[in-house]
Amino acid sequence: MRRFVPALAGLVCAVTAWAAPAAAYEIDPLTRQPLDQPLTVTVRAPAAAADPLEASVPKLSPIPRETVAYSGPYGAGTIVVSTSERRLYYVLGNGQALRYGVGVGRPGFTWGGVQTISMKREWPDWRPPAQMIRRRPDLPRYMKGGPENPLGARAMYLGGSLYRIHGSNEPETIGTAVSSGCIRMTNDDVTDLYTRAKVGTKVIVQR
Repeated sequence: MRRFVPALAGLVCAVTAWAAPAAAYEIDPLTRQPLDQPLTVTVRAPAAAADPLEASVPKLSPIPRETVAYSGPYGAGTIVVSTSERRLYYVLGNGQALRYGVGVGRPGFTWGGVQTISMKREWPDWRPPAQMIRRRPDLPRYMKGGPENPLGARAMYLGGSLYRIHGSNEPETIGTAVSSGCIRMTNDDVTDLYTRAKVGTKVIVQR
């Protein structure tokens, strides 16, 4: 069942307190208002989030991302996935990279090679491929994007393959080998990577 975050109304509440008259408009030292004048306090409810879905994005990862030294052969803007380490590197250049924890393919579903990001989607819909349906006939044939969707908050599609770098509604699986070959990240991390990687970005997947 989809979870919905109710929008908060922009309510304004005025509270008025009266003080007894004081001589010569004595000033209250706290409010800096005359004691013989009505005191009006306005309280506003917090504004609603622009996108209620974004409120569902976890802010913490079981494997925090960090900037690390990088001496590999790939240039700035390249994504390098080490399935053995279960880490993804976004090369920054100048000897540095951003390192993220990822979930990778379980035994029998690992792969390696070079791909490029061919498409990007926010809160993508999910249509399990036929191969997955054959293995798991209980799966839905279609699921609209949202917090319960296994693709999570963002997806970056790799070439013409069935593989993606995507978010997850199971952040506890990050750092494990449980997927059908996709590279999964927490929603917070994949949203960060999504802002950096462009369509056409080279993705190196190493076993």
